[in-house]
Amino acid sequence: MHHRIKALKYLTPFIFFIGASISFQTTGWMVWINMIIAWILVPVLELVFKPNPTNLETAEEELVKKDSFYDWILHLVVPLQYALLYMFLVSMQDPTLDTWDRVGRITVMGILCGSFGINVAHELGHRVNRYEQTLAKFLLLTSLYMHFFTEHNKGHHTRVATHEDPSSARKGEWVYLFYFRTIIMGFVSAWEIANNESRKKNGTAFSWKNEMIQFQLIQGAFLFLIYWFFGFFVLTCFLGAALIGILLLETVNYIEHYGLQREQLENGRYERAMPAHSWNSNHVVGRLMLFELSRHSDHHYLASRKYQVLRHHDNAPQMPTGYPGMMLLSLVPPLWFAIMNRRIEKQFAKIAA
Repeated sequence: MHHRIKALKYLTPFIFFIGASISFQTTGWMVWINMIIAWILVPVLELVFKPNPTNLETAEEELVKKDSFYDWILHLVVPLQYALLYMFLVSMQDPTLDTWDRVGRITVMGILCGSFGINVAHELGHRVNRYEQTLAKFLLLTSLYMHFFTEHNKGHHTRVATHEDPSSARKGEWVYLFYFRTIIMGFVSAWEIANNESRKKNGTAFSWKNEMIQFQLIQGAFLFLIYWFFGFFVLTCFLGAALIGILLLETVNYIEHYGLQREQLENGRYERAMPAHSWNSNHVVGRLMLFELSRHSDHHYLASRKYQVLRHHDNAPQMPTGYPGMMLLSLVPPLWFAIMNRRIEKQFAKIAA
């Protein structure tokens, strides 16, 4: 029962659903409440609270891993995400809103697209049962990023921390240039993966069973429904929110593997992805808000491990603060390079030793 009570802490991110519901029904500074929480309150708290590298004991980990309550928390995100998306679409029809309020609501919906629509989809997309994988695709639809399911699981996890991976940022690469490379090449990569799979299973890439063809048809139909029921202006507002969600994801991708490189072996293959090939953060507030995504080193070491049992590894490179603070830092490239490039050099020296 004790571990079940501890599980309630993972309801903390739902504060963003509450904040969004307020934003979509009010005007003025309250519209921006989620922005204040995400980019001011959380980064400040992460500077105050020390990171916690503690791992669960073996017996407790076994209990926690099998507890379906942790799964139901993620499943609950799906109906809430769609409920808030509906509220957003309806609220943007209000002709009395000024530009500032409209921008605020779009930005707030964008946070939901990134933090729930893609982040929770990322966790569910790694599950082996079709039901949870389907929930992941439903969430990705709210950010128009369904190809992430294909590219992330079958591309990124294979090629992480190599120059062949669109989602791994290179040392000295500006985040703004990274956006173009990762978004475009990630989409191309997803098509290549899906086409190859379709050729093997169906004899041709042009098949209704091609996952990427399915995704584009679903997303096209979704956009048409929004246009049909809410009009062109609201559709453009949704596209703006989806873009913000995508940029949030890709900023996270940028900070997670920046400058880290797996060694290429004599046979042309790369060494196995280890905890040393992903930046890790044990800062507790960010861990809660993102369902332990910031324990990213262990996730790449063993992708099937559920979020509630992800572990700290002593040899994993550590971020100086949590994800929200690191994301803000990455937006100022000279400052980012000054701090992170030194850490990369120390990490490589540590590996060499």
